[in-house]
Amino acid sequence: MNIQDLKQKYGIIGNNIFLERAVDIARQVAPTDLNVVINGESGTGKEVFPQIIHHLSARKHGPYIAVNCGAIPEGTIDSELFGHEKGSFTGATEARKGYFEVANGGTIFLDEVGELPLATQARLLRVLEAGEYIKVGSSKVQKTDVRVVAATNIDFYQALEKGKFRADLYYRLNTVPIYLAPLRERKEDIHLLFRKFANDFAAKYKMPVVKLSSDAEQVLINYYWPGNIRQLKNITEQISIIERIKEINAEVLLKYLPQYSSNNVPSVIHNNEGGTFNSNDRDLIFKVVRDMKGEILELKKVVYDLMSASDKMPVNTDDMHLINRMYSGEELGNGSSLKIHPNSIQNNPAAQTIEVEETLSLQEKEIDMIRKALRKHKGKRKYAAKELGISERTLYRKINEYHIEE
Repeated sequence: MNIQDLKQKYGIIGNNIFLERAVDIARQVAPTDLNVVINGESGTGKEVFPQIIHHLSARKHGPYIAVNCGAIPEGTIDSELFGHEKGSFTGATEARKGYFEVANGGTIFLDEVGELPLATQARLLRVLEAGEYIKVGSSKVQKTDVRVVAATNIDFYQALEKGKFRADLYYRLNTVPIYLAPLRERKEDIHLLFRKFANDFAAKYKMPVVKLSSDAEQVLINYYWPGNIRQLKNITEQISIIERIKEINAEVLLKYLPQYSSNNVPSVIHNNEGGTFNSNDRDLIFKVVRDMKGEILELKKVVYDLMSASDKMPVNTDDMHLINRMYSGEELGNGSSLKIHPNSIQNNPAAQTIEVEETLSLQEKEIDMIRKALRKHKGKRKYAAKELGISERTLYRKINEYHIEE
């Protein structure tokens, strides 16, 4: 079955390259028995892909069970997944089969797998490695033959660093990763999805189909969509039911769009000159700020090592701006501060002769990132924009605005 047929069968709307890549990976990995992790923000439609994988696999005649790990209380999650014996805990009046026993020979979809407690993660790892598990309250090892497809909206690398997710389980689960892009990275699909939902709700409620004016279309496309497809569907339904005039302009549409992103940042930000930054601008600015924070943290380590080393060690100009901030006890990017005693610098002859360099402005940093991305991809704007996390149109505008030579 080709990609278009799969999209039609499972109601997947859109022609975005990231979306089609995700469908293609699901189609290719389905006949194998490899574990898959689907990563994407909440509301991006992760629940469809395990069904594609299951129905195109040799297990399609076996059970398919979807489990929302985040919706099960921590005290009962082991019992739900692996079952329990009668009397194993208060309220266990009879033995119960767990999902891994019921799904034997089929596929189990673990949604929000990042919410699993660490003890449960250890049990899951044993299932993946040896196909074995033990019911709660039992000492008997049982076998199961289940393919696991997991999904999460967490950043695995942050969870690993914080010790909230086991590294061995991550590498066992993440044999084949599938990434679902957020709606703001699928701008060409937003209006297609709106029209699909508008037609569906018009048929459901037996009313005329709502349509957008050209200015409303631009608002729809440029909105941040923190809730992704789920939010778009919800808003389309509200408009379909509430608005009597079915030609929707930008003013009407804005009434239904909360002006905050998932990070509580306004979806339209006003700059000092009275203009606005759209979501693409903000995404690039956030990327610049994150990179600058990373550089600050690296410099913090350099300076800390420098101050701990011999007084004879020279101080280079790249470190001095951060030294100056630490000298005043100013808070660093990660919320901590490191106070350097004046004598640490005064006793170092090399440090006394070095002038402090000013940090690059945000605009200069932005220009530098764009140039680096263009050089890396040999002037191919499409790939440079993808690396920067912005649309090609925004990249074109930035190149012209800053007079960047490619």
